[in-house]
Amino acid sequence: METRTLGSLWPVSLLTLGGGGLGQIWGETSREEAVATVRAAADAGINLFDAAPMYGRGEAEMVFGEAFDGSPPEGARFTTKCQVGSPPAGDVYEKLEKSVVRSLKTMKIDRVDLFFLHSNICPDDYIYAQNADVQHVFATKWSLYENTLIPAFEKLKEKGLIADWGITGTGLPKTIMDALRADKRPAAAQVVTNFLDSAGSMKRYEEPPEPRNIARTAANNGVGVLGIRAVQAGALTAALDREAAPEEHADYDKAAPYRALALELGEDPAVLAHRYALAMAGVDTVILGVKNRQELNDLVEGANKGPLDPEIIARIDALRLNFQIPRMPLD
Repeated sequence: METRTLGSLWPVSLLTLGGGGLGQIWGETSREEAVATVRAAADAGINLFDAAPMYGRGEAEMVFGEAFDGSPPEGARFTTKCQVGSPPAGDVYEKLEKSVVRSLKTMKIDRVDLFFLHSNICPDDYIYAQNADVQHVFATKWSLYENTLIPAFEKLKEKGLIADWGITGTGLPKTIMDALRADKRPAAAQVVTNFLDSAGSMKRYEEPPEPRNIARTAANNGVGVLGIRAVQAGALTAALDREAAPEEHADYDKAAPYRALALELGEDPAVLAHRYALAMAGVDTVILGVKNRQELNDLVEGANKGPLDPEIIARIDALRLNFQIPRMPLD
């Protein structure tokens, strides 16, 4: 499989195997099938594996651990995450260290290549439009991020528990872009990459999401971009095959013209959406949410076809399914 350099780090496969599907977030599968899917991904040339403790309450990390049993293929790299929120500053390092040590043990590896802050980042005085009463759980205040989280990540690097760190770029766009431009910036960011520009139920703020600007800002500052939500939690597939949030159902309905176009082109909507994501500016690799080998094989075959025809990209863009109210008034 073709590789791209992840920001200023190392070459990674076009596709990354994510843990969401393996942890049964995106529908049912079996442990046996999930393990077989991980091994098939490695055989297909995928060399980056993205996990998190919250994917099936540790199930995804257990799948990776069982698949490789402490002996991953040469060149394989692993990521995991921690949702920190905004706890007292004195609790931050212990929370991060405890999380990563548990992940290392579960995945049977010695070091995590990228450890992601899986929280929104927001100004200290920002109040979210949704779930404001629990934003201390899902959002990290800027001052805590800058003064405590970053030093904590650097300490984990010094201890050899992680090679580097990153952020999940689904928080308030302006603040995420400030983090990507900062002197002490992450090595990588996970960024929404679908033609709807939609994070669906992950979005809790009112402002436009601006994922393309986030991806460009990351690339312009040497930060690697891992694309997420290429099919927007199933909204860009042929059919929703699981229970989904209202936001995903709304996006599925919105994408009806896209499914009609995919049918006209003789393409699987999910495969086409992933190829579109791989063509987006600044994207180094796209994380898959597959839960079985058939889904994996379809997307690997799609990626191996090479770059998506610009004329097809133009036809998808012409549907204007990513239209957003501009953040600033236009003259």
